[in-house]
This record gives sequence, C-alpha cells and structure tokens, in this order.
Amino acid sequence: MIAGDKTFDLLYIGYEWYFYDYPASPKSIFSIQAVNIYSTGKYKILCSKLLFLPKIRFIMIKSTYSSILVIILIFLGSCRRDFDTTLSSGRLEFSKDTIYLDTVFTNIGSATFRLKVFNRSGSDIRIPSIRLAGGESSPYRLNVGGDAGKSFQDVEIRERDSLFIFIETTLDINQLVASSLEFLSTDEILFDSGANEQKVTLVTLVKDAVFLFPQTFDDGTKETLLLGLDDEGNETRVEGFFLEDSELHFTNEKPYVIYGFVAIPTGKTLIIDAGARVHFHANSGLIAANGSTFLVNGQPSDTDAMENEVIFQGDRLQADFANDAGQWSTIWLTAGSKDHQINHATIKNATVGVLVDSISDRSAPTLKITNTQIYNSASVGLLGRGSYIEGENLVVNNSGQVSLFLSFGGKYQFTHATFANFFSRGFRQFPTVVMSNTFSLADGSTITNDLEEAIFENCIIFGNASNELGIDNSPQATFNFLFKNCLIRFENTGSATAQNPLLDFSNTDLYENVVLNGDPFFIDAENNNLKITDASAAKGQASMAGALRVPFDLLGVNRIASPDMGAYQNVVIE
Repeated sequence: MIAGDKTFDLLYIGYEWYFYDYPASPKSIFSIQAVNIYSTGKYKILCSKLLFLPKIRFIMIKSTYSSILVIILIFLGSCRRDFDTTLSSGRLEFSKDTIYLDTVFTNIGSATFRLKVFNRSGSDIRIPSIRLAGGESSPYRLNVGGDAGKSFQDVEIRERDSLFIFIETTLDINQLVASSLEFLSTDEILFDSGANEQKVTLVTLVKDAVFLFPQTFDDGTKETLLLGLDDEGNETRVEGFFLEDSELHFTNEKPYVIYGFVAIPTGKTLIIDAGARVHFHANSGLIAANGSTFLVNGQPSDTDAMENEVIFQGDRLQADFANDAGQWSTIWLTAGSKDHQINHATIKNATVGVLVDSISDRSAPTLKITNTQIYNSASVGLLGRGSYIEGENLVVNNSGQVSLFLSFGGKYQFTHATFANFFSRGFRQFPTVVMSNTFSLADGSTITNDLEEAIFENCIIFGNASNELGIDNSPQATFNFLFKNCLIRFENTGSATAQNPLLDFSNTDLYENVVLNGDPFFIDAENNNLKITDASAAKGQASMAGALRVPFDLLGVNRIASPDMGAYQNVVIE
C-alpha cells in the first residue's frame, strides 16, 4: 500500500456494514470516530466533529473465500480537524428551481425526491438556515445531509462541493379543501434569509379517492379471506374482505384504491363503469368468488387520456412507477365464478394480470375479454388454468415469464389478438405463448386435463426470443389446437423443444396459412406500442372470416377492406 493511503475492511454482518480502520502510519491524523450505517448501503464518516465525505477514489475487491470486502480509499486531500467557513452570500445553485412531486393519493406517502445544492465558490461556506416556509405544519419532510427535519441551522458545504436534500410528503385532502377531487399543494425550501434568501418551490397534486381496505380488529389483526387448505389441512388466508352490496358498483367519479384483496361475494356482480380507475396497493388484488361475476364496461376513448377506458394499476402515481412490473398481485377469477366480461380495459404492472380458474359452464366462456391491453406483468399476463376464455382485439406484452399461459387444458378462442414479449427488466425462461394439458402438484406429481380446443385466428405471436411458442403436452389427455392465419416467431427449429411433432409448422391440420418468422414491425414494442406499420408481414394476411366476426380493430378502425393480423390495422409512418 502506498504510504499515506488508508485501507478499510468492509464486513457485512446481518443487515449492517461495519468499517475497520487500519492506519497507514502511526502519525496519521485520520481516524473514524463514528460510522452511521443504513441497510441501503448509505453511510457517513465522521472526521473529528465534522460530517463530510472527503474526495476519494474507490477500488473494491471481493474475496472469494469470505464475506469481507476490502476497499482501498486513496485520499486526494487530507482530513482537517478544523476549517474556516464563510457565510453564504446567496449565490447557491440548485439542480432544480421547482420540485414536482408528481401526483399522490390523499394519505399515501410520495416517493422520495432529490435536490442537489451546489457551492461553486472557492471557499467553504456555511448556510445559516435551511427551512420549509410552511414551518412545522408543512406536510413536506426534508432530509439534509442525513438529518431529518423541517428546519436546519448552520449547514456547511465544502468549496466546489454539493449537498443533497431529500424531500417527501404525505397529504390529507380533507385538510386542504372540502369539496374538490384534486388539490395543488405547494411549499418552499428557503435557504438563508433577508437579502441572501434563495428558494426552491415544491409542488404536489393531491387526488381524492375511495379507499377500500380490510377491517383492523382490537387486537391489531386484520380481516382475512380463506383461500383454501394446504396439503396438511391448514387454512391458507390473505388479508382481504368481501365487498358490501353498496360497494359493488365502481363509478368514474373518484379513483378506487384497494388495500389487501377485495372479493366479490358468491352470487353477486361487481360492475365497473367506463372511465373508472382502480389502483391496488402492494400485495393487493381482486378475487371473484364461486358463483360471482366481474363486469368491466369500458368504452372507446377519443383521446390519448383514455377517458373511457377502465384502468387497473398500482397506487404509486409517480412517473418512475409508470411501467414497473409487480406492483400489485392479480385479478383472480376463481373456480366456479362465471360470465366475466372485460371490455376496453388496461391492466398493467401486476404480478399476474388476469388469472382464470376452471370452466364453470361449457356453453359460455368463463371470461370474454375484448379490446383490452395487459402490460408489464412480473410473471404472466393472462393465465388460464383449465378455463374457458374468448379473446378479441386483445394485446398482451412485456411479461416477466409468459404473456399467455394456457395451463391444465381448457377451452380457448382468440381472434385478432397480439401476444408479444419484449420484457427487458430480467431474464425470462419461457416463450411468449405456452400451452399445456398438465399441472404440477406440490408433491411433485403431475395431473392432466383435456385441452378441448385452442383456436388462434388472425393473431400475432412474437417477441425478442428466437422461439415464441411453447407446447407441453401429455398423451394422457387430449391436446387440440389450431393456428389459422397467424404470424409466429419460431426460428430455432434445431432445438430440443422443436422436435415435438406438434411444432411441425408444415402440418396444415394444426397450422393453416401461417406466416412464420415474418417481422410484424411493431412501432415500439418495448414501450407497449404494438401497432404495426405498413411494412409489417402481418399486413393484409388475416382471414376474412375472422375479420367479419371482429370488424373493428382495438382503436375502432374498420378492418374489413383488407384485414391485418393482430389487434391493430397497420398505420403509415411518415
């Protein structure tokens, strides 16, 4: 080690990091007097009585034999026990002059936002005060240099250095205005006072909402729903509750925010009006019980705001969360529930977008899903488990594993659907579409169920993997399917899975008028824009019979004159 440098061992124990100082020289004036550790990995080094991070260069080495990390810190400047500061002259610079904390629901905390304060001068400065203009009654919270509060005194910034300030808020709309559904909350961070005062404005839009949550009992426990029994006969429960009769109609007047699982009681119907917005907290979802029905009555929209669409998503409204998968659980249409309809809806950022269990009535689909988009599911977009589903003008994209999983047999018909997968936030192991007539039990055994039919007509099956169709069939049960006038990506015909005779694309009993490995030319698949251009291999290749059954595309465009495969008619890109 070079003389004068410092070496520290960084040892991870439990949830904390511990630093150990090995002075390079007995004459070294530097020593660690205090270390403040956070599970996030942030830390502070207290040099003498002054809190700062010296200018350092890091080299990190990880031992292959232990959990010890050795960090060599080469100091570019010495650690002084004391230094002089001058008062701030009102010439601070800021990374932003206004912090927009996006939109939050009343009584739900915001994300944490960051402000950087720069000292561009050649002198160490001291800011006499940093405070919120609203004082202690302000709904905003600050963290300055690692200290939380609403007012701070004598804050120092080294020459040509900077300071981080973190901002959060939690707002109660009832304390702001009694009648509005939205309210703009503002405050200011004030730096210094008098002639040297500078400020940064804080702005937050607050939305009112209908909050639905399980009851909390006197002993602190919460209301739960019984999902069933495990293999040992023990109850499996989740936090949740059944809707009251007065709660079985969701309107578009206010957004709905759901905590835990909300359940539709047996024999009841939940109706959701066009334009409704339903938000789920983490680990929350919707369950349709045996004999219940779920009706989503969205309508076509005239603007990009999708004013008539019904949207299901998480309850974090900040832009950073707009496309984060796995923010909430699922819409689960359980075995015995029936006659579900989802029309003109967007379901995004769930773990499983929609889960449909079993067939209750073979004369009618358990779920008919039309003009609907399912995006950014952490695991599966649409999961049918021995169920009966009909889908038209359906788009499913960007799923952590499978966009469409037809498991444990069932009965399925999809017309003018686009199934794609360009998931980029993790490694997926499975194709875009998987069909199976088996189901694996917890004890490792497998049971089978007939795949009565799976008919795909005028569909696109594509993604960023070489093979986007998977088949897992057991001869112990029937396996009936047909792809008619579909575009399918399946390039690696030499793979082990490709040897399945059911993946012989020359077999016209299974694959009729299929466009194999043609490029659909999606406009922006990674960002869920699955419209196709006029260069698409799907252009004009759809069957007229399927187009006549679904004459308008997802956007309301008439497709009869020259129908394209997929949920959208092609658009011309200038």
